[in-house]
Amino acid sequence: MVTPTASVADNTAVGWRFDNSYSRLPDVLFAPAEPARVRAPRVSILNHRLADELGLDLGTTSPEAAAALFAGQDLPVGSRPIAQAYAGHQFGGFTMLGDGRAILLGEHTTPSGRRVDIQLKGAGPTRFSRRGDGLAALGPMLREYVISEAMSALGIPTTRSLAVVTSGEPVYRASALRGAILTRVAASHIRVGTFEYLAARQDESNLRVLADYAIDRHFPELAAAPRKYLELLRAVADRQASLIARWQLVGFIHGVMNTDNMAISGETIDYGPCAFMNAYDPKTVFSSIDHAGRYAYGNQPTIAQWNLARFAETLLPLLDAEQEKAIAIASEILGEFPALFERYWLTGMRKKLGLQTIEAGDVELIRSLLDWMQKSRADFTNTFRDLSAEGPPAGDRYRAPDFQAWYSRWQLRLGRDGRPSTSAYAVMRAVNPAIIPRNHRVEEALSAAEDHDDLSVLGRLLAALAAPYEAGADTALYRDPPPDDCTYRTFCGT
Repeated sequence: MVTPTASVADNTAVGWRFDNSYSRLPDVLFAPAEPARVRAPRVSILNHRLADELGLDLGTTSPEAAAALFAGQDLPVGSRPIAQAYAGHQFGGFTMLGDGRAILLGEHTTPSGRRVDIQLKGAGPTRFSRRGDGLAALGPMLREYVISEAMSALGIPTTRSLAVVTSGEPVYRASALRGAILTRVAASHIRVGTFEYLAARQDESNLRVLADYAIDRHFPELAAAPRKYLELLRAVADRQASLIARWQLVGFIHGVMNTDNMAISGETIDYGPCAFMNAYDPKTVFSSIDHAGRYAYGNQPTIAQWNLARFAETLLPLLDAEQEKAIAIASEILGEFPALFERYWLTGMRKKLGLQTIEAGDVELIRSLLDWMQKSRADFTNTFRDLSAEGPPAGDRYRAPDFQAWYSRWQLRLGRDGRPSTSAYAVMRAVNPAIIPRNHRVEEALSAAEDHDDLSVLGRLLAALAAPYEAGADTALYRDPPPDDCTYRTFCGT
C-alpha cells in the first residue's frame, strides 16, 4: 500500500470512525490512490444535516480545516484511500473501467452502526483514469449535490452529498472551469460493473469473494440461505424494480443507465446528465450524448432489466456448475422483473391517485390519465399535485371534455374505496411533490455559483427542495415549469 503524502488529520473532534472492509478484499478489486494536491481549497457548501446523521461534528471545524479535509489534503485518521476497479456496459458496449476521478477514503460507521462509503469525486487521477485528468468542475459537482439531496428528500434511495469544495485549480473542458471536489456518501460503491470486471477476467474465485462480501454488507439475511447467490440475484432485482418505479413516479430521468451506474445496494448513483421531466412524454431525453434515446424516461424499466441480465451473467458460475441450468435459473428471475416492476409502479400510482383499494380497472384508469397528459403536454408533477387539492383542479387545460370524462371516472373510483375523501387527498399530498429540481431553476443556481460566486440562489433552491411535499407561498417560484419552447440538454461533466 502506498502511503499518501497528504497530511493525516485527527478525527477526534469531527468524529470519524473508519473501518475499511473493502480494502481488505483481494487487491485485484482496487488500487491505492492519493488525492491530488490543490492550490487553494475553499468550501462551497457543507451538508450539516447529513453530517449530523453520520455522527460527524463539523460545527467546530474552521472553514480552512473543512476545505482541507474535503479536498483530500488532510486525510482523516483511519482512512485508506483507494480507487475501485470495475467494468461496465456503456450504451450497450462493454468497457473495462474503474474510478478514474473518484477516490474512496474508506468506510465510516455511524452512531447507529450503519456503514457508509466516504468518497471524494474529482480528487485527481488514479490508475484507472485512462488518460483523463481525474478532475471535476464546480457546476457538475453542485448539480450532483442538488439532485442527490432532492432525491433523498423525496424519499428515493440515493447516494448523498456531504460537501463541495473548490480546489483553486482550473479544469479544462470546452473552456477553463473552476475545479471542485464532491464528497459522496453511499451505502457502498459496488456496482453491476464491479461483478462484470471479475467476470471479464474469468476470476471465479474472487467473484465468489465479492458476492459473499456484497451479501454480508447489503443482504446479511441471505448469508445462511441454501442458494444464497440465487437469492442475491433475486434481492438485487427486487431493489432495482422498487428503485426504478420510484424514479418513474416522480418523473426522474437518470440519463446514463450504464451497468457501472447501477449500484447493488439499490441506491441511485452517479448523477451526470440527469433531469426531471416537465411535460409528460415517455420519450423524454435530456442527455446530450443519448442520441438514440436509449435511456429515455419510458425505457428505464427495460434498461434496468437489461442491466440485471448482465449481472446475472456474471453470477452464472455461482448459480450452478452446469451452465445450462444456471442460465435457466437466472432467466426465470429475469423473466419475473417486468411484473415485479409493474407491482411497485402500480402501488405507487394508486397512492398518487389516492386509491387505497385494488380494482382490476385501475391500470386502465391510470393509463388514460397519462395518455391525456401526453396529448395535452400537461406537466407531470403539477398535474398530480393539482389533483391532490380537494375539489376539481383549476385551469383551462382541465376544462377539456376528455379530462372531465376521466375526472368523473376517477371520482367514482374514489367513492368505491369507501373512505373519506379527505383521507384520499391527504395520501396524495404525501406522495405527489409540489417541488422538484426544475431544470431551469437548477441551471439558474449553478450559473450564479459558477459565474458570480453567488451561492445564495443555490441556498434558496436547496431550502425549497428539502421540503418537496410542502406548497407554501414562498416556494411558488420553484413550482412553475419552464416555458414550452425551452430546450434543455444535460451533460455528463467529464
